[in-house]
Amino acid sequence: MATMRDSYDVIIVGGGAAGLMAAIEAGNRGRRVLVIELADRVGKKILISGGGRCNFTNLLAVPEVYVSGNPRFAISALTRYTSADVVALVERHNIAYHEKKLGQLFCDDRAQQIVDLLLRECADASVEIETSCAVEDVARIDGVFRLATTFGGVASESLIVATGGLSIPQMGATGFAYDLARRFGLRITKTRPGLVPFTFNGATLELCNSLSGVSVDTTVTCNGVSWRENILFTHRGLSGPAILQASSYWHDGDDVTIDLLPELDDVNAYLVDQRSRRPTIDLAVAVGDLIPRRLALALCGADGARPLGALSNKALADLAFDLKKGVLRPATTEGYRVAEVTVGGVDTSDLSSQTMEARNTPGLYFIGEAVDVTGPLGGYNFQWAWSSGHSAGQVA
Repeated sequence: MATMRDSYDVIIVGGGAAGLMAAIEAGNRGRRVLVIELADRVGKKILISGGGRCNFTNLLAVPEVYVSGNPRFAISALTRYTSADVVALVERHNIAYHEKKLGQLFCDDRAQQIVDLLLRECADASVEIETSCAVEDVARIDGVFRLATTFGGVASESLIVATGGLSIPQMGATGFAYDLARRFGLRITKTRPGLVPFTFNGATLELCNSLSGVSVDTTVTCNGVSWRENILFTHRGLSGPAILQASSYWHDGDDVTIDLLPELDDVNAYLVDQRSRRPTIDLAVAVGDLIPRRLALALCGADGARPLGALSNKALADLAFDLKKGVLRPATTEGYRVAEVTVGGVDTSDLSSQTMEARNTPGLYFIGEAVDVTGPLGGYNFQWAWSSGHSAGQVA
């Protein structure tokens, strides 16, 4: 542990992607910066992201794809520090990377490279970092923020809160940002787990459990937003990229529509044609040509063992509907325990979109996942962390 000064220009609570980016920007402006991190090291979520390779941004990270009570709030930050800026930073540190799919950029090697990049940039900007340090109290007296920590008292002109949301509590996630925001009179929009698997009850749960491990390409739609990616059946319900994406738009009681054959527009016509061409083959065999056989057997039910020639037009039409427009109602999600993000957070109406500063408290900033801005799966939330951190660090 280094010896902390009594006072700084900027104190940042939270040593994740957003907090470290803000620290770098503020430090590069000549500000005396302290980062306080509760965990024993910074960047823990960075290290586990992208299967350990860190999906550090997305080339398609435009404001329109983010979920927020104010969809326009993210425009300023995301357009002033873009994925191209992140790529330039990564390239400057000679980190090899690749596009996996859909604009998702990953390190060729390890996520540790991104943490090392941030630590080098912090060192070059003379940023001080204290880990295993808890903030016990925050007060603002005569325009100065005074923090009581486990390492002693510190003060600063500006305070940036970058402690994230409630997702993955085993990684140290807490409601610190929300509690502090409320203390200073900011509002918190309703929060819920995002990018999280669905769970089911009854017959649907039995179906999912019986198909655990089966993955299939789909289009999943929830509240008018659709995602074309795989779903994965689990012993508790449904997971996979398309489900995780849809979960950020889902509220209790909502239905989810799953198209199991997104490349085939008219499934009924296909089945009728197959009945004409191959009347003696079993229905499950015909459907198994399109989707995994275990799934085909489960969806065809008792008709699965019947030859196509013995099935009525109505039976084929009903199955076609289920395959293209199957509607499910999740019981709930697997919660913050496994959620990749928290949807909701500090109300953007109470923050400046240019600087992330609280409108009612000069010098107080909220950035990253703590704010009511949530991106899709695939590097979008890292980009919001970089962009919002950059915005605050430019002025704090």
